[in-house]
Amino acid sequence: MATGNQSKKTSAAKKKNKARARIVIFAIEIVIILVMLVVVAKVFKTTEEVEGPHFAEIEETQIVINSEVEENPVLKGYWNVALFGVDATTDSQLFKGSRSDSIMVASINLDTGDIKLVSVYRDTYLNQGNDSYRKANNAYSTGGAEQAIGMLNMNLDLDITDFVTVNYQGLADCIDGLGGIYLDIDEAEIKHINNYQITISKDVMDGDYVPVEETGYQLVDGLQAAAYCRIRYTAGDDFKRAERQREVIQAIAEQAKKADISTLTKVFTKVIDNVYTSISQEDILGMLKEVGNYSIVDEGGFPHEDMRAVGTIGTKGSCVIPVSLEENVQWLHEFLFEDEGYTVSSDVKDYSQRIEEETSPYIQR
Repeated sequence: MATGNQSKKTSAAKKKNKARARIVIFAIEIVIILVMLVVVAKVFKTTEEVEGPHFAEIEETQIVINSEVEENPVLKGYWNVALFGVDATTDSQLFKGSRSDSIMVASINLDTGDIKLVSVYRDTYLNQGNDSYRKANNAYSTGGAEQAIGMLNMNLDLDITDFVTVNYQGLADCIDGLGGIYLDIDEAEIKHINNYQITISKDVMDGDYVPVEETGYQLVDGLQAAAYCRIRYTAGDDFKRAERQREVIQAIAEQAKKADISTLTKVFTKVIDNVYTSISQEDILGMLKEVGNYSIVDEGGFPHEDMRAVGTIGTKGSCVIPVSLEENVQWLHEFLFEDEGYTVSSDVKDYSQRIEEETSPYIQR
């Protein structure tokens, strides 16, 4: 359960941040990936018959933010958004009941337009928001976006109130609508891409697939890209998979910036049924202005590679362990917000101690 030191972000503060965030559409996470979908305002004017994505009706009082974080002046200059990719095959599974096998935080600098992406590894051992410690991807399955956002805020000292969740079909439709994206495929990845294409096309998308037959920098379609983002059985394992996800995000962003209004209109219309978000259509309309003014400038993974370990924590399975949650959160705030010497909240200190106590006997040295 959330501690007494935690409180909720006010509506006024949220609106102030949104008013400054004149971002087109930033990033959308899809199953094992975050999708960068850039759309201009004319899209909505020419597709009025479209109702739009599934808009969340989440009260801000449902979102937990550590009280010390709420008072942090540095965060006022950023809009932090949670991005979840789930393996949902029905509308209801977008809301709850699916594990978020891809979790990212997109942090947008409201003054410069710079965007930084951080993957939170799905197997990271964290407080679930109820004093239960499990893998990070369990929070969305148990309590939907509200609990998953709270999990990120509590453990990472963040102030997230907005999110986007997307599924497999949305990823493929987005990429195909943009005419594909360019990826650099190596020899070790080809076999896995094609195997995953078989699985996804059979179990999820009920369609054919085109095998990848060559290595090198090449144009891939939506299904091929989705399969690429699932690869975890090469050097680097799940950490490399998260890196591939971020690679695809940037590739999608580049293609979206090159697209014309007609193409973007078709993409938006195609993917909306596979999107669940807290960002209202009215707010989106106010953001869709300056496509070229925003760019992904850096990306990384949490826990940091120098401050993580792995271990099988009893029945909870193989987990990624933040060796010191406190030090990892300090790194995160320096990386995202250039906040050197950040002092973590008392809540994070408590969680860090508990994680160390529960995981230290299982860490693989």
